[in-house]
Amino acid sequence: MELLIIRHGESEADLLGVHEGRADFPLTEEGEKQASKMATYIEKHYSPNIILTSPLKRAKRTATLLQESIGCELIVENDLMEFNNGVLAGLSRKEAAVKYPLPEGGRPAHVPIQDGESDLEFRFRVDGIFHKILHEYHHYERVAIVSHGGTISNFLKAFLKQPINSEFIFPTGDTGIHLLELKDNARIIRFLNKQEHLTGIEADALNECSI
Repeated sequence: MELLIIRHGESEADLLGVHEGRADFPLTEEGEKQASKMATYIEKHYSPNIILTSPLKRAKRTATLLQESIGCELIVENDLMEFNNGVLAGLSRKEAAVKYPLPEGGRPAHVPIQDGESDLEFRFRVDGIFHKILHEYHHYERVAIVSHGGTISNFLKAFLKQPINSEFIFPTGDTGIHLLELKDNARIIRFLNKQEHLTGIEADALNECSI
């Protein structure tokens, strides 16, 4: 079973300098172009059997463009949504720093943002959807998952069986692609954050990172 994990394209929040999270901003014109390029690339190289997506506009639109290119089924999974950042959603970073400053040393992992979730709750949610995918979609050869940066980082931690308090972060650029494989008892990373579809320069397959 392969897991093809994809981040959405550029959203309007990226240009506004606001906290996004659960704020439901659409893709920009550039984001639409990025998603279209990604869809063409995926169709050519890594066509999935099914697509799972977050319901938030920026992810669902990215997934829809992929579905239109591939022609497979698209299913919305609510637990693929980004971190629930509560009162920070849609707030400018400057305003947020004044209204809701972080405590010295940062917010403890078990303490939720006002009207949102804690880092622990976020990780538990992502662990839950990770295991749901493994059990309910295991009969598919390749499953595409369209989601968000924070969710994808936690998804990779779940795949690698890292602890909740792991200090590692896995960044993903606009429409960045990760390919993971589960084979027998092995968990294989084929590549992380591939974005060559945005440059038009395709790397030699031999240069892919396999672990």
